[in-house]
Amino acid sequence: MAVAGGWLLVNQVTVHSGGWALWGYNSFGLSLLPFIAGTGLLFFNGRSVLGWLLLLAGLVIIFAGILANLNIYFRPTSLFNTLLMLALLAGGLGLMARAVRSAESSPDDKEPS
Repeated sequence: MAVAGGWLLVNQVTVHSGGWALWGYNSFGLSLLPFIAGTGLLFFNGRSVLGWLLLLAGLVIIFAGILANLNIYFRPTSLFNTLLMLALLAGGLGLMARAVRSAESSPDDKEPS
């Protein structure tokens, strides 16, 4: 149930990416500077701590920039379909939670006194 509800819900979502803007200008190139500098330092000296830090910082900046510039929209659907998706998702999660709870407090696991 949870998988079906989750799939139906996620299927209604549309994702678009926006431009990387900083003060009205395209700033994607600026996010590449630490990555390029770190890569250059690592080609010069593979054990350079500064090179590794710049490379990792550049990757984090690029990944965060991609996530920050996503526009996520829920496509129009009927109220019935939305309620069906949410009920399937919530019901399936509830059944999984009940199964985990009963497995943790199973009477078979208790030792006799």
